[in-house]
Amino acid sequence: MVFLGFGKYVRADRIYALEPIRGKDRGGGKRTYVWVEGVAEPIVASRTERTILLEMGQRDALATPIVEEALSLAQRIVTDTEKGRVDLNDLGRRARHLLESTSGPVETEKLFEEA
Repeated sequence: MVFLGFGKYVRADRIYALEPIRGKDRGGGKRTYVWVEGVAEPIVASRTERTILLEMGQRDALATPIVEEALSLAQRIVTDTEKGRVDLNDLGRRARHLLESTSGPVETEKLFEEA
């Protein structure tokens, strides 16, 4: 069973499509349309497609976690700005974490083993 939010659960093996909600339709807990076998209309989930996929055991399907995190940060900035309450310390911390996760030590491949 996969939790979709709003007290809704569906069987993981019945989910056949996830569609992120974009634009002005997103918000108020609306994150993803979940298409379920046997249900004519999509179910509105309050969780992101990434979270749903993780719960379904589809970790390999998430090839771009850094992009998801960056988009989440951008969404938070937009939402907070529209509400007129921007916590720059929190946004700075999140941005720093995002940047640090993309820059690691450079590993060079050795052509020959040292003897």
